[in-house]
Amino acid sequence: MDIEGFARRALVDHSEESVQKSLQEKILEFKDINPEQASQMAQAVLDEVKYTLQIEDHPDESLKNLIRYPKSGIGMGEMGVGSRGAGDFFVHRQIAEIVKSSHTNAFINPTAQDDGGVVKAKAGADEIYITTAVDGIHSRLSEYPFLGGFHVARASMRDVCVMGSQPVALLSDLHLADDGEVAKLFDYTAGVCAVSELTGVPLVAGSTLRVGGDMVLGDRLVSAVGSVGISPHPPTARKRAEAGDVILLTEGSGGGTITTTALYHGLFDVVWETMDISFIQASEAILQAGLLPEVHAMTDVTNGGLRGDAHEISQTTGLGLAFWEDEIRNLVNPKVLEMLESLDIDHLGVSVDSLMIVAPEDVASQVEKVVSSAGVRIGRIGEVDDTGIPRLLTNHGEEELKPLFREAAYTKIKKIVGDLHPEDFEEMKQKVERSALEAIAKKDEVVARIKERHDN
Repeated sequence: MDIEGFARRALVDHSEESVQKSLQEKILEFKDINPEQASQMAQAVLDEVKYTLQIEDHPDESLKNLIRYPKSGIGMGEMGVGSRGAGDFFVHRQIAEIVKSSHTNAFINPTAQDDGGVVKAKAGADEIYITTAVDGIHSRLSEYPFLGGFHVARASMRDVCVMGSQPVALLSDLHLADDGEVAKLFDYTAGVCAVSELTGVPLVAGSTLRVGGDMVLGDRLVSAVGSVGISPHPPTARKRAEAGDVILLTEGSGGGTITTTALYHGLFDVVWETMDISFIQASEAILQAGLLPEVHAMTDVTNGGLRGDAHEISQTTGLGLAFWEDEIRNLVNPKVLEMLESLDIDHLGVSVDSLMIVAPEDVASQVEKVVSSAGVRIGRIGEVDDTGIPRLLTNHGEEELKPLFREAAYTKIKKIVGDLHPEDFEEMKQKVERSALEAIAKKDEVVARIKERHDN
């Protein structure tokens, strides 16, 4: 419960007295304190919020612009942000444009829509490529900290692996709301450290804070794990894919998304299917065999499932991709596939956490051998061509692989929300893009002002 957010919204249409009373009641729902203490807390929140609102009366317009943020009028859920579909991809492209506007140099930056970012550095006389990636805990795993920590750590490391880097360090950022049980911190960290121990990659730094400080009541856990990797070779970025390449896929048993699906449908046995590090083992096998420099691209089948990855690769390269449906189905963990089909969930539109490799024919054959030798199932699921369109080849013909507005609905609440494009999606995109441009303009103005002050 965000009591600051509630106060800001409620003060628009209600008297301070009624808002204070409502806040007091909400605080008592969470806190084991007496009504007088709750009343004092509620009044303190209102006083602080009212002070911030006084900025509207300040004569300095530049200061007001600094403190306020440009609004689009579009909510996160409305736009599908975080739901790994068309809306989410669009917002991430706007974020990438803001990063691009800083004119700082990176070998791979967010405009490539890749799994991780890469910078090139010197190590003595040699050049090395440093990859970084960060992933957030699945929002529905707040009540299952160990699982949340395990899967987010694994996801972060995957993003480094698919860029062709050797993971060397993990970082954890952990936020638990004010009423959260402290033991959640330990269970979550143990989940992260389980991956650390299994892979030999140390957890070296982190931060632990409360969600929203005193202003957010409840026990919600949110967190992120970052990974750092190094490589002497250029990254296996999506933009290196070429027409004629073979597309390989390792068996996918899922991660946070599949775990969430299992938990919230009472199919608990499926959870154990997700508890492995086969993805990292496959990446390690390719690395140790010295094949990474010859692999054109690698990615993990996560954001929006294969639909999303196919769309992003095609968008980035301008190439087409042809996928064979039967071969893809064969490389989804049987128990996971059975669950998805029983729940009418599209396995092509959900994160199954497979490793997808794009490579020339001769290299692909070698990759198949070394990954299989590491005990990980792998197979050919398609090829790259110059059609410019990602397609799924089925027994009934072919269809274009398009990302849904949101990833395939894998919980009951997601099925209610739906995955169809809103009728006014184009208008929504224009508003979102405009607010991103305003954010760039604000950044440019602030940077210029700070430089001017420094020069004087």
